[in-house]
Amino acid sequence: MDVQDWLGRVRVSGFVVIMLGLVVLGAFVLVPTVGTYMDQRQQIQALQSAVQISRSEVEDLQMQRDRWSDPAYIRTQARERLGYTFPGEVVYLIDNDLPASATPQEQADVSEDVGQTRTDWMAQLVRSLTASGAAQVAVPTIGVPDPTPAPEAPAG
Repeated sequence: MDVQDWLGRVRVSGFVVIMLGLVVLGAFVLVPTVGTYMDQRQQIQALQSAVQISRSEVEDLQMQRDRWSDPAYIRTQARERLGYTFPGEVVYLIDNDLPASATPQEQADVSEDVGQTRTDWMAQLVRSLTASGAAQVAVPTIGVPDPTPAPEAPAG
């Protein structure tokens, strides 16, 4: 059984053609609408998460505001951050209160003697220049245009 025999036996009525056309038309109408709906749902989700983040930030700021309205907190912050004291108080500043084992040690000198190399720098420079001049080019030439122009074919 080949395809032509099968297609020859298929009978299509006008009703089937109309219904198929309505299905295709419905798909063309609904696909952009569904896409728009999905985009709007994603935007709504993003905005809801942004609102939630803003609410948590507002709560944090309100807690800070409440903390700063407490005179004891303000007094503590002034003492710690700014070093303020009440009149008559004596402030002791402790410099280097770390134990000896925790203090960073200075690095010892690498060598007491200055070393001198016994090389001929001029000979090394000449060897380096001649080696670099004799080296072959390692850059591939694929995709690089040929600098010589191609001969033009005679017109005729």
